[in-house]
Formats: sequence, C-alpha cells, structure tokens
Amino acid sequence: MGDHFEKGQHALLNEGEENEMEVFGYRTHGCRQALCLIGSILSFGILPLVFYWRPAWHVWSNCVPCSLQEADVVLLRTTDEFQTYSRKKVTWIYLSALSSAFGLTPDHPLITEEEYIISRAIRKPDLKVRCIKVQKIRYVWNNLEEQFQKIGSLEDWLSSAKIHLRFGSGLTREEQEIRRLICGPNTIDVEITPIWKLLIKEVLNPFYIFQLFSVCLWFSEDYKEYAFAIIIMSIISIALTVYDLREQSVKLHRLVESHNSITVSVLGRKDGVQELESRFLVPGDVLILTGNKVQMPCDALLIDGSCVVDEGMLTGESIPVTKTPLPKLDSSAPWKTQSEADYKRHVLFCGTEVIQVKATCSGNVRAVVLQTGFNTAKGDLVRSILYPKPMNFKLYRDAIRFLLCLIGTATIGMIYTLCVFVLNGEPPEEVVKKALDVITIAVPPALPAALTTGIIYAQRRLKKRGIFCISPQRINVCGQLNLVCFDKTGTLTRDGLDLWGVVPCDRNGFQEVHSFVSGKALPWGPLCAAMASCHSLILLDGNIQGDPLDLKMFEATAWEMAISGDDFHIKGVPAHAMVVKPCKTDSQVPVEGIAILHQFPFSSALQRMTVIVQEVGGDRLAFMKGAPERVASFCYAETVPASFVSELQIYTTQGFRVIALAYKKLETDHHTTALTREKVESDLIFLGLLILENRLKEETKPVLEELISARIRTVMITGDNLQTAITVARTSGMVSESQKVILIEANETTGSSSASISWTLVEEKKHITYGNQNNYINIREEVSENGKEGSYHFALSGKSFHVISQHFSSLLPKILINGTIFARMSPGQKSSLVEEFQKLDYFVGMCGDGANDCGALKMAHVGISLSEQEASVASPFTSKTPNIECVPHLIKEGRAALVTSFCMFKYMALYSMIQRQTAFQITSFCSRIWPLQLLLG
Repeated sequence: MGDHFEKGQHALLNEGEENEMEVFGYRTHGCRQALCLIGSILSFGILPLVFYWRPAWHVWSNCVPCSLQEADVVLLRTTDEFQTYSRKKVTWIYLSALSSAFGLTPDHPLITEEEYIISRAIRKPDLKVRCIKVQKIRYVWNNLEEQFQKIGSLEDWLSSAKIHLRFGSGLTREEQEIRRLICGPNTIDVEITPIWKLLIKEVLNPFYIFQLFSVCLWFSEDYKEYAFAIIIMSIISIALTVYDLREQSVKLHRLVESHNSITVSVLGRKDGVQELESRFLVPGDVLILTGNKVQMPCDALLIDGSCVVDEGMLTGESIPVTKTPLPKLDSSAPWKTQSEADYKRHVLFCGTEVIQVKATCSGNVRAVVLQTGFNTAKGDLVRSILYPKPMNFKLYRDAIRFLLCLIGTATIGMIYTLCVFVLNGEPPEEVVKKALDVITIAVPPALPAALTTGIIYAQRRLKKRGIFCISPQRINVCGQLNLVCFDKTGTLTRDGLDLWGVVPCDRNGFQEVHSFVSGKALPWGPLCAAMASCHSLILLDGNIQGDPLDLKMFEATAWEMAISGDDFHIKGVPAHAMVVKPCKTDSQVPVEGIAILHQFPFSSALQRMTVIVQEVGGDRLAFMKGAPERVASFCYAETVPASFVSELQIYTTQGFRVIALAYKKLETDHHTTALTREKVESDLIFLGLLILENRLKEETKPVLEELISARIRTVMITGDNLQTAITVARTSGMVSESQKVILIEANETTGSSSASISWTLVEEKKHITYGNQNNYINIREEVSENGKEGSYHFALSGKSFHVISQHFSSLLPKILINGTIFARMSPGQKSSLVEEFQKLDYFVGMCGDGANDCGALKMAHVGISLSEQEASVASPFTSKTPNIECVPHLIKEGRAALVTSFCMFKYMALYSMIQRQTAFQITSFCSRIWPLQLLLG
C-alpha cells in the first residue's frame, strides 16, 4: 500500500496557527468492501484488527481515490514528523427542517449572499451542507473555493465598520437558526468515556493481542503455571491503565461542564433582548452584559461599553484587565489590524470572568460573539489536553527496533524448526505448536511486566514524597530530562509584589529612600497623589481589586477608595466616578479627595499608563507611571536628576523592580475625552522612583542551582511582565551575575516596512536593529569580554516569539539555544515554545500551577503541576508541595527507573536468547537422532 493520491484530491486543512493536516478524498467502492468483508471472515477477525491499528490501510482497501468534492470518506495526515493518519466520514447537514418553519428557499437572501462561509457552504437547490469533524472542530465544504473550511467563527476579513453595521443590532431568528444548525452548539463537551470503551481500546493493543496468542498456545501445551502468571499480570496492568484513563476523563469533564449551562441575554434584530442558554449562541449574536461576576461562555468582541475582566485562566496572573470597545473606523482593513494597540484589548475570551461592566450613554454593554465551542480560547486549551502531540522517546523507539530484530531471528528459527520437525515425521499440529513456540520464546510476553517493575517502585517512592503520577510510563522519561521550563508566579515566586520603598526627587536630585517598613506615612505632595490615583484598581463588593503592583502602591498611601454618589457634584467629574480619599485620621492632606476622570490603560508595548484626575477643590492633573526610561523620555530634561541612570542601575542590579512616576497640570476648560494621549503625555515633571521586589520562594534558588550544576537547562515561561521576569531570573540564579541578558524585540510587517528584529543589552541599553535582509546576531561583537558559550541569555516577549516564528523561522533555533526568559506568553505560545525546544532534541519538563499552563504541561515530555486545579488534569505529575523541590526528586527517580528498565530489558532479552538457544539445541538433537531411528528400524 502506498500514498497513491491523484491530483485534485489533496488539500491542506488548517487547524490553527501552528497545526496543519493534509486531507485526501476517497469514495467507497462496493467490490472492495465485499472483498474486505470476505477477508475479515477468512482471517477470523485479524484483518479488521489490522485496519483498526492502521486507518490508512482501511481506507486504501475499501475506497478509491477521488476529488474532495466527490468524497464520502477523507483521510487526514498530520504534517509533523509522525505523519499520523486518521479516517473521517463526510456527513451532511440538511436545512430542510428550517425551510418549512421559516420559508427558506434557494432564492432566500440569506442563502444567495456569498460573502460569508456559511452561505458558500449551502448547496443549492437541495439546501444541504457537507462537513467533517476533526478533533472537535467542524469543517464545512466551501462550494465556491472548493475546500473544507473551519466554521464556528466570524470571518477574519471583517472590518470594524462592517461588524458594527452588520452585527451591531443582532441577528434575525432565521439567521440564528441557520447558524445553529451549521456551526453546531456552543458547548465544550468532554464526555466521560465508558469503561467498556476504554477496556476494548486497551485490550486491542498489539502487545496484549500477542500475549493472548501466547497464552492460548501455552494452554494447548499444558504450560499452565506461566500462562496464569502472565494473565494475572496483564489483568492488573489493564485495570490500572483503565482506572487512570477514567479518572482523567472524569476530571476533565468536571472542569468544563459548568461552561455549558450559563444563561445569557441576547439581542435579536427583531425580537429584542431575550434570555437564552449559552449553548444556543452562534457567531454574530449580540450579548448584553449586565451585572458583575459573569463567566464568558464564548469569545466575544466588545462593541459598546467597557468591562473589567479577570483573565487568570489565560495568563495565570489574576489581574483585572480593562477591555475597551472596538472603535467604528471607516477603514476597510480587517478589524484586527486597524488598532495600533493589541486587538485583544477589545476581546472577551471564553472562560474568563467579567467582574465589572460600565455602560455608555446608550445604556447597554454589548459584545458580538466571535467564536463558539472548541474554537474559543478555552476550547483550544481543552483540545490541547485531549489531543496532545505524540512523544518520540528514544528508549521506546530502540525497544521496538530490538523487538523487530528478535522477531526476525525468531522467523529464521521458526523456518528451521518447521523443516526439522516435518522431516522428522512429527504430527502437523505438533509441528505448528513447536514453530509458534519459537516466536513466543524470542519475544517474551512478560517483557512489559518486567519493564514496569522499576517504574512501580519509583512511583511508590514518589508518592511518599507527595508527588502523584497518573501516567507511570512518563517516570522513565524523567530520567532523560535536560531542560526544565518553569512558570514564574506561584511556581518560582510567591504571588504578587512587595513594596520596598520610594525614592522622591526634586530639583537637587534624588532624596533619601522613604521606606514603608517603619509604618511612617509618605508626606503629602504630587508623589503621594500619584501613588494614590495612578492605577487601574477597581472596587468590587467593597474590596479593592487589580494589579498586585497597583494594589501594593495604593495600600502604602493608607488612602481609601470609594465610588462617588449622586450627591457628588464637581465640574467635569462624571457621576459614579472612582474617588480616592485620605484616611480620616490624616489631617496633613489639604485635599478631600481625588476623582479619577480618565485612564489611558497600561500597554506592554507602550510600557506606561496615564490617568487624568481632578483634586476635590483643587487642580486637574495628569499622572504617568511606567518603565523609568520611558517615563523620563516624556519629562522636561531639567526635572530628571543627573544621576538618574546610575541610581536606576543600583536598584535593578539588586533584582528590584523599578517604576517611575511623573505628572503635569492640565487646563480645566477642556473635556477629558477631547484630550489625546499624545497631548497628555508630554512636558511632564519627574517625581521619583517606586522600588518593588518579587520575592522568591525559599526553595527556588537551591533547586535551580542543583539543576544548573547537573547541566540541566532552566527556562522561565511566564505570562507576567518581561522586566519582572528578567529580575526574577537574576535573583533566582537562573541568570548568574557574570552573564548578560540580551532583550530581543521583533516587530510585525507594517505598511511599507518589513518585519524586523532589534536586540538590547539590558545592562547597557545599546540597541542594534536588523531587518528581514540581515537576520543574524553577532554575539561575539556584543559580548566581547566573556565570549564563551552560555555567557549570555536571550529574553523576549510572546509577541516577539510569534513574529520570529512567522518571519524569522531559520533564526528561531539559534535564539532558543540561549533563550532563557520568555514573558507575556499566551497558553498557545507556551505550548509552541515547548514543542520548538523538543524539535531541538531536548527532553523538556514543564513545571506550572495555572490553567494557562495546561497546554504546555501536556505538550512537554514531563508535565509537573503544583496545583490540584485545572493544571493537574493536563499534567502526568502533581506535587502536593507547592514548590519546585519536586523537580530534582522526579529526575532522580526517573533516572533510577530508567536504569532498572535497561537492566530488565537486558535480562529479558538474554533470557529469551538462552531459551531460544536451548530450543535450537533440542531441535538439532532431534535432527541428529532421526537418521539413527531409521537405521534401527
């Protein structure tokens, strides 16, 4: 059988940014099916078993190649090194039920418009849609472009104006029903696999089939004791595997079941606002968001009003994020490319929690459903757990090769045995038994049980240390680890930041550090006002919530936060504005409070945030907070102390996180919405530096030192800020004092400029930029005084990683060889990074504690969860102790189990060879005694 594919029947099926599958069309052939049925009967069920193990053979035997348009069966092949085949039946979705209810005809406007994939998928005049379902995602046949396309998402080409115009008022009832039928329900269904299915799947493993054959043979030879021993060991092994798989299935089902039973308010074009179960949502529906603490059941695009969202499920950082509405621009460019800032600031992701909504003058907070079901951010996370990429572990590859050698030797021995016993005149049944015996001797059926001996003992020792394992076979892999990736927050460090102090400045330069440890309050002034008001904190159920940095800064002022009531009347201050007030005991503060009028939110690209505030009975001011160099660049030069660079270096080299503050006075005759960010963020007065520390867990540094001394690479992958990650890497010893950190920044293609990479020596802030034509880095030139390998580390963000993967793929392996710090990484990017390390022949371990780590934990050779929540579902190992001490323990036990497995393999192989030699000697003796028997008559 070969890849006999005809022209026109082959295409690529895009599964996402990273995954592609080749799809081949086939048509079922009656004669071939009949021949395969006869073959199945004559082979006593062996042929269907072979087809079960090899889906491609099943398709090639039963079907004939054809174009995808005519196919009723498709064969999918992954484009990775494994080239795994899978078989899918093409099914039909019929719209005939809707034609009677809504009078749908082939001439209906919803059917004839060919702008959207849904309309292009409907075949006229019989109103039906061809589709396939691959890894929980539905693909429909696009009749115009003649290819399968993913359904369940709004089209990427839509402009912001088109989204507002076409979907802003909701969908009609007919549109909703058509989309429900074609896109499928908005559910993330993970069914609990029945035990009988798990049992059948496990029993049909080729090795268990071989064991069954061996046991039957031994019983026929009255070799019962050994046969019973093998049966008992196999039953125990199967039972434990089925139990583990069932537990994982139940855990994952419980994790997602609440997602499918959320009640939402949906705006219809003609029907108005209706209460609806979330499973009925379709792309293009308009959600009305009301109240707080709302779990998002889909990915949605905010078009009116603003929201504060907890994206901890995606980033691992439980920091409220402000979402702003998609602006209505006249440009025809796709909506994702229209905004200068990250388009994700307009998107509410599935699985995240909307903790506060703020309506505009229109009265409603509206969001257009962008993606449903497994197409969503949460769905993608669950799919990464359900369908991990297969592992290519060298021990198992070599084991299979060795078994094939044994089978080859056994085949020769079987032929020799057949010849000898046939010539010796033995009965046919005895000849067959003796020949088959040679196979069972050469390939010992007890080999799997013997190989798991070391694993079982290692698992027991791990359990005593509080490390639990749901995939015992991975213990062997632990012994091969040579690179371990760590999440930061909650894994390497404690949650949150601690405020160490503040360094005020005046015209004479920096003043003495004001420490908050003593409990002494910061004197009133612009610096105190900046710390009290320049943040994105919110008040929810009487509790202040927000970024840990903002929270620590605000708490240090000992001020209070409140929402202004209806009786709060100040010119230019909207009703129900956020107001910060000094505590009642503080009589030195001359203002009653500060109202926060407008925020320019923090952006990692801009490295700053700005607020416009109004002092009660005082001035209107603007405060800026951000990276010291960026803030200083917006200030009058004379207000920035001459010792700015040296002072900053003192704190950064000690591992502190440093934030700068600045301010300016504003005219009160301008409305806040009329002020642009560029106008507000200019001609500022520098106020001083805020010094924070991200404290490590006590166990972090010794463990990292132990791993590094054992020549095991350590890498940090975090959703947190890049500067914080660099600081933690230095403090923890992941990057030593003598080593340099090179910051890599990559920018997308914009207009006429091509994609480019720039890098900066973090200590010297020296920039070097290369465009697409010069994609190389001369490390010797930049790290001249310490040119040996490993004297530098690369640090980059998720955005830069994505750009490099897309535009500088040849450079990526070179960066990863010395890449140590990866910040602002999304869950998908974490998984991709782990996969890229694996391509470089690293055995990768991943240690994390959040839902955002699930994909990477599943993708890694060894995933270690420090939490019993979502991460433990995806991870083979879970540690009861929430620190990284478990990592070296796991590697040590893995190496011990690996050595035991090697020894058992050698023993069983030697045992079978000795047994085979004995069998050959008996056969040889029979061949010599046979002529003697003839002579003696």
